[in-house]
This record gives sequence, C-alpha cells and structure tokens, in this order.
Amino acid sequence: MSNNPEIPLEGTGSGDGGAAPRPWWLGGAVIALGCVCLYGSAQLPQGARYAAIGPGMFVTVAGGGLVVLGIALLVQIARGEKFEPQDAEDASGHEKANPVALVTALAAAIVPIFTMKPLGLPITAMLSFVLVARAFQSEKMWLDFVYGALLGAASWLLFTRLGLQLGGFLPIAAI
Repeated sequence: MSNNPEIPLEGTGSGDGGAAPRPWWLGGAVIALGCVCLYGSAQLPQGARYAAIGPGMFVTVAGGGLVVLGIALLVQIARGEKFEPQDAEDASGHEKANPVALVTALAAAIVPIFTMKPLGLPITAMLSFVLVARAFQSEKMWLDFVYGALLGAASWLLFTRLGLQLGGFLPIAAI
C-alpha cells in the first residue's frame, strides 16, 4: 500500500491496466447479511420471561456486528488492502479448496433445517457432527457417529434441564 499520491494503488484502474479489481462486493455482501439478520431479529422478542435477554438480542448483536465488520472491510478495500491467501500452520494458502469438503460442511449446516422436527435434536446433531468430521477428513466414521450421538444427547438433556421444550428425545419413535 502506498501513501504517495503519484503511485496508483493496485486495482484502482489507473496505471498498469493489469491490476486486479477490488472486491467491493465482499464488503457489500457482509453488510447485506447483517441487514438480513437485523430484519429477522425484528420478528423475535428481545427479552424473555426468565431472563432479561431474549432470542432476538443475540440475532440483533450478530447482525449489528456483521454490519460493522462489513463497513470495516469496505474501508480496508478503499485503502487498497490486498487480500491474498495466507499460509496457516498446516495448510498452504495457495492450494485450491477441496470442493467435496466444502459441500460436505455446507450439508452439515443444512441438515438441521430438514431433520430437526422429524428426527429430533440428538439424531440431527449426530448427523451434522459426522458430516463436519467427514469434511475435515476423519477416517473413523463409526466413532464420529458415537461422539455425535453423545453430544446430541447431552445437548438435548441440558436444554431440557434449562426448561426449553425441544420435543421428545427421539420424535421418530413416537410416529
């Protein structure tokens, strides 16, 4: 990044002509996602019966945070910040993403939408856990099922003890 006004910043369109365009869409997408969260949080109660903080408060904070981060990202883009892959401890930033792992992790995030009511929390958590573990290239799938089932059952029991009605432990057995 250059503070000299005579040297054009990368991606400004003036100068070498081969500079990469700035990813303005990225900051806009983060702000749009934050606005969607804020819009959705308007439908949820901000307070609860037993606690001062309700479910809408968490969504409001997340949406506000996304808007602030999107604005900060746009400021960085305007300053000419370069967005390049970075090497991590055990990964190279210049390698291509594994599309199978990405789709598997995405499926793990989508599974609860379709399985929570008919299968219940324990089975849904188990399926999501197995898919995420598979996305991270776990080779012990049977162990992932056991861990996922234990975490799902523990979550259901904890939420039930807190007074949240999540339905039966295994709603599929009630059919």
